[in-house]
Parts: sequence; C-alpha cells; structure tokens
Amino acid sequence: MRIACPGVVRLLLIAALLLVPALANIASGQASSPAAENGGRRAIEALRIPDGQRVTLDGRFDEPFWANAIPSGDFVQIDPANGQAPTERTEVRIAFDADALYIAVTCYDSDPDGWIAYQMRRDEGLPSDDKIRWTIDTFLDARSGYFFEMNPLGHMADALMGGNGQNRAWDGIWNARARRSEIGWTLEIELPFRTFNFNPNSDTWGFNIERTVQRKNEISIWTGWRRNQGLQRMTNAGLITGIRNVTQGRGLDIKPYGVYLSESAPGRGGSRTMTGNANAGVDLFYNPTPLLRTNVTVNTDFAQTEVDQRQVNLTRFSLLFPEQRDFFLDGSTFLDFASAGGGGGGFQGGGAGNDDQIIPFQSRRVGLSTTGAPQKVDFGGKLTGQVGAQDVGILHVRTGEEDDKGFASEDFTAVRVKRRLLAQSYVGAIYTRRDPLSGAGRERHTTGVDLSMATNGFLGSQNLEANAWFLNATPAAGVSSTNTSAFGANVEYPNDRWNASFKASDIQEDFDPAVGFLRRRGIRRYVPYAQFAPRPRGHRYIRQIRFNASLDVITDRKNELLNRDIDLTLFGLQLQSGDNLSVNAIRRHERLDSPFRISQGITLPLGAQYDYNRFRVFASTANRRVLAFNGRFEFGDFYSGTRTQRNVNLTVRARPGLILYLTGDWNTVSLREGTFSTRLYRLIGETQFSPFMALVNDVQYDTQSSVIGWQSRFRWILTPGTDLYVVYTHNWLDDIVLDRLTTLDKRAASKILYTYRF
Repeated sequence: MRIACPGVVRLLLIAALLLVPALANIASGQASSPAAENGGRRAIEALRIPDGQRVTLDGRFDEPFWANAIPSGDFVQIDPANGQAPTERTEVRIAFDADALYIAVTCYDSDPDGWIAYQMRRDEGLPSDDKIRWTIDTFLDARSGYFFEMNPLGHMADALMGGNGQNRAWDGIWNARARRSEIGWTLEIELPFRTFNFNPNSDTWGFNIERTVQRKNEISIWTGWRRNQGLQRMTNAGLITGIRNVTQGRGLDIKPYGVYLSESAPGRGGSRTMTGNANAGVDLFYNPTPLLRTNVTVNTDFAQTEVDQRQVNLTRFSLLFPEQRDFFLDGSTFLDFASAGGGGGGFQGGGAGNDDQIIPFQSRRVGLSTTGAPQKVDFGGKLTGQVGAQDVGILHVRTGEEDDKGFASEDFTAVRVKRRLLAQSYVGAIYTRRDPLSGAGRERHTTGVDLSMATNGFLGSQNLEANAWFLNATPAAGVSSTNTSAFGANVEYPNDRWNASFKASDIQEDFDPAVGFLRRRGIRRYVPYAQFAPRPRGHRYIRQIRFNASLDVITDRKNELLNRDIDLTLFGLQLQSGDNLSVNAIRRHERLDSPFRISQGITLPLGAQYDYNRFRVFASTANRRVLAFNGRFEFGDFYSGTRTQRNVNLTVRARPGLILYLTGDWNTVSLREGTFSTRLYRLIGETQFSPFMALVNDVQYDTQSSVIGWQSRFRWILTPGTDLYVVYTHNWLDDIVLDRLTTLDKRAASKILYTYRF
C-alpha cells in the first residue's frame, strides 16, 4: 500500500511556525513577572526570621517566629468535587533566613488516626499514601522547577521538572520532619538556598502545594484547581514573595567519596575468585553565579546505582532504560530536546507514547555498554542554568580504556541552548560529539534546532502546545550517504475532558545520533490521537469514563506502508474508590522491512505482511489498599499465529516500612514457524527502618536471558548529603544443559559520600 502524503511532515512544520503569531498574541498578556497585585495570582509573603532565632526541625512549630507567619489556606478540590472546598483543612506558612527557606504545613484531620502511609524510603513514589506535594519555580519562568513530596511518616522525595517531564532520580540536599498529633499531622521543612539555582535580583518565586487524603481519594490544591492545570503546570502556580538578601554561600560544594569494590566474573571469562581494590574520587559543585551551576567529577564511580528493571522485548527494536547515575542526572533537564516528547507541565497527553522518542543526547550511551556493563569515567564536567534569557546545558565526559572489558577511551560532549520566548515558549539548539580517542573510529557530531510554543489561555483557559524540530548527524563509519537527518512536529491540546494531538516525524535512512537513542530509521510516522473523558456529575461510584482513539501510521521514505495501528479504548472506567478498568481493541498491519528473529530458531521473513486483531483488558485496585493489584490480559492474533500475554503486579504493604512487590509477565506465542513462551519474574522486598535508612533486595529472572539476578542495596543517609551504601550483586545463568545455576558474575561494594558546603 502506498501512502500519498510525502509532504505532510513539511506542511506540519510550516503549520507549527504559523501558530507562532497566534500563540504570541495569547501569551503576550501572560507576563512571568508579578504585577502590582501579583497579576491575579495567589501569593504568600515569606517571613524573615529575626536575628537570633533558629529553626529546630521537629514538626512542632514552637519557634516564636512561626506565630507571626501569616498562614495561607483556602485549598480547592481537584477531585472528587472539582472547585469545591476540601473536607479537610490545610495551612501553609513560609519563613526564611539568609541560608534557607522554611515551610510549615499543617494537615488538619477530622480523624487524626485515619491517615494512610506506608512508604519511608527516600525518593520512592507515594501512590498509596496521604501526602503533601509542592513545586517551586525559582526562575519564575514557568518552564522548569523543583518538585517535592512528603507523607505523615516523614518520607522525602524530590525531582527536577523540565520540558520533557520529571527527573525523579535527582537528589537535592534538604531536610524535614513529620509529626502526627491529635489535630492531624504536620511537616517542618528546610530547603537550603544552596540546593537551588535562582535569580538573586528577584524576590519572588513560583509556588504551589497540593494535599491528598487517601481514604477519601480526595486531592486539593492551593491554586490551579482546574483539571487541565494541576500542581506541575507552573503557569497556574501562585507566588512566594519577599525573598530578599539571601545567599548561596560561596556556592562551592565538595563531595569526596571512597569505595571498596570486590568482584569476579567466572561465567564471563573473568576471575573465579573475588578480587578487591579501594578507590576514591571527588565531585566539585560551584555556582559561578546564582543562576549557573557547574559540576566536575574525577575518577567517578557508580557502585551505588540500582539495577535496571528488566523488560520482555518481543519487538524488533531497542528498549529505552532510564538513567540512574547521579552525575548525569543533576541538571539533566537542561539537555532536554523537543523530539524526545514527554509532554509539558505535568498533564500528560496520549498518542504514540514513548515509541516515537528520538533523543539526540542520551547519557546512557556514555560509560555504559549496550548490556548496561559500566565503564570507568576518568573525568567529567557539566554547566547548567541560565544566562540572561537563555537556558544553558554543557557536558563533557572522558571514559577510560579497559582492555579486559573491551572498552576504548572516548570523549563525549553535549551542548544545549534555549532562548526563552513569551511566557511559556522557546527556540533552541543542540550539539553532541563523540570522539574515539584511539583513532579506531571517526569523530561524529549531531546538531539540531527546535521550537516550542505553548499557552494556557487558548479559548480562555485551555492548554495548547506546538513544537517543531530538526536534527542532522554525521554518518557512521563507512557510510557516505547524505540522508542523515530527522525532523518532525506536533500539535497538542492536552486538557481534561478533551485531549488531542497530532505528531509527525521523518527519519532518514542513515540518521544515527552517536550519543542518542533511536528505535527506528528510514521511516515517516503520523500519529493522530483523541480522548474524550467525561465525568458523571455527582455519581456515587463513577469518577470518570474514558474513550480513546489513536492511529499510528509508519511508512518507508517512499511512502509505502510498513505499519498501521488502530488502538481504541472501548471503555475506560475510574471509580471513586480509585479502582480502574479499561478494555482496548487493536487492529494492526505490519510489513517486515528486515528479517525478524523473534525467538531462537524462529525467524519471520523479509517482506512478510500481517494483519491481525488483538484485545487488551487492564484492571487495577486502589493503591492505598494493603494488598494492591494491577494486571493486564492481552490476547488475539500475532504475526502468523496468536499470542496471549498476562502481566500481574502485586504490592503487599504489610506495615509502614515493610513492602513487597511481585511482578509476573507471561507470553505464550504460537506461530506457523514455531511456538515459544517467555516468562519474567521480579521480587522486590523493602525493609525501611526510617526515612534515612533502608535495605532493598531485588531478584529478577527472565527466560529470554535465562539469568537470575539479585541485588541487595543498603543506604543510610547519615545527614542530608552524606550517604553510606553497601551493595551486593550476583548473576547466575540458568544452564538448561547442565541443569544447574552457574555464576556469571558477582560484585560487592561499599561506598561513602560526604558533602562539604562552603
């Protein structure tokens, strides 16, 4: 089949550019600086703590100055009664001294023993717990910010917010305490100014705060209560005012570390006995200005990194795994590019999801093999922040040569600049470089430009976003083609009742970003998506009904059809209890443009074409339950035969701090060419002694690799910024021929990090 639309991508690029004047007119009235009366935005005046008074973090608010801090309350429900007053009252007070911002939150509760909380481990999500979440936009630019959350047990989590969503693996240095009492529960929070980048010439920050009462499935917020707004869309946030005469100190953090590592790899051709060595390194953080942050790392080691969660892959293309190494995570949102998708402002749209991600810089290409084996990093440097109206991110890393592991030394560079436009928009450029220092390969470069325009004032109060991007990469060694570019655009209408988008991209045959991630090349892709999600008013049981439709069309660059997916949500239901159910029907056409080895001994031939139907049922219980379940059952045609998939995730919250996660994924595939099955099992047990100490055991097995992996990871946060890790990892091969388990590798590491702040 031939798709007669060779110019659609180019037309969409032009359409995105034509949207600029319209969006500019809408956005021109949305100045990011507060007017005389804060531009209609809610505001909290931060209280300056008198000289001689200090904060003792205990959740009691018994310091004299708290009595003078004017509380801000009057939260508004997001759910279930949108726009109404919440059933439980919340108050927020804010104070500061020269070194830190302090937040006092009082969560009044008519049933003070009715709180629900299980999680204590640092940086874990809180889907099951009562919680307070807040966001801070230190630059008051509505494009980036910081996210925090806590529960009644004192759990602490944080994230960076950028154009492509949250970076939850970021670890800021801050401290807090929770206290439960006869009135409910309270939080007393200390946020050092050294943890943030901010504009010292502005005394106003963007701010918003949200509360969840799990037993009522109720969410309320300080400002931005409409369902297409929410906590992380900072254009709808309120303000903290009066932050003056504060300091980041000298802006210098020194973070030395020491590590002892012992390892062996008898199943991978290495030593059979554990051999150990001690090592040390240092990270230096310096703020040359309050808006810029630099990071230099020497002799870097990532012994404390969590293992990747395995995935079953029955596609022809690579899977994307998240970055988990601290150096690459810090400031990573400054290297985001529009082609990576992800949506903005915390309100996620739909459509192609992550399958159409084209990432010009993916840090996992630095210092990691394709299988995730770590490579030594000799040194690295990074600069992130703002220079005038520009957001800037610069990174350079040199990896070390390791002949015994097959690693060669390389230089990696990434440079990203975004010029802020209007209230929520930008134009930007990116450059990446990969240079094999041994001379065995060629130096390769990727360059790109992107444009993003957005407003939250379309048709009065609706969100509208559009972006366009272009990338060009140096061809790989031995390739003399000029077809080394990729470009695309999308328009999104991400709102609550109606959510729609249209995305298009064109990836030429030899486009290959040397430090990026790409699932597929030599294609054109078009993805329209629409969702209608009404909410029955006043219904006792039903909160929302959802109907989705998406079309995903992929052609080769001669416009011959390769894939066409029609995915319909026939029925999606969210109950007031928090339980969910959805039923999907999928119609798929696929033509193989290369042979597909789907399993050992089974290869589907080049040029084969398949049309098939599949059905999917998804169900989940409310996360607040002691025993929470979500699962997916998918069945129907699959290439030349059938496939049945069962996925089960079970969470057992035995008591606060003792949590068990069990995952099972089973595939049964029967094709004309042969039959096979896959199985994946995962067991994670968490023993959380306090918000500052936890032991996690993670055991995984999958039949595709026949490897059993176990990681035991202990973390003790001695003080914020000072951490002790003890990690043991062991991998066994399930040898079917010998009917036994054979050790592939094992690794034990202990690491301590300490932060000196000047």
